[in-house]
Amino acid sequence: QVQLVESGGGLVQPGDSLRLSCAASGFRFSRSIIHWLRQSPGKDIEWLARIDIATGGERYSKWMEGRFTVSVARDTNTVYLHMAMLKSDDTATYYCAGDTTGTTRGRGTQVTVSS
Repeated sequence: QVQLVESGGGLVQPGDSLRLSCAASGFRFSRSIIHWLRQSPGKDIEWLARIDIATGGERYSKWMEGRFTVSVARDTNTVYLHMAMLKSDDTATYYCAGDTTGTTRGRGTQVTVSS
């Protein structure tokens, strides 16, 4: 059974950093591409970034402005989203998924950026 479980969200202040985790199981992780997406209240789901587990190749939305990076720990089947210089606009539920539109996403983890 394919399973993606996000964690690591929370309440942070503007300018803070945060690392989100995506634990994967139930499929051939080593041959997969994992995507990060987010959805803010009242907005459509937004694609952020992806990483090719086999090659380590990364791609990012141009809107990330270099503040977000993805990484992978192949020994634990975990993908990370490292977020820096967080802004209030980054407040959203963050998901990892096996596709670009989030159809296969997990339950998500909430990130709230507020002073």
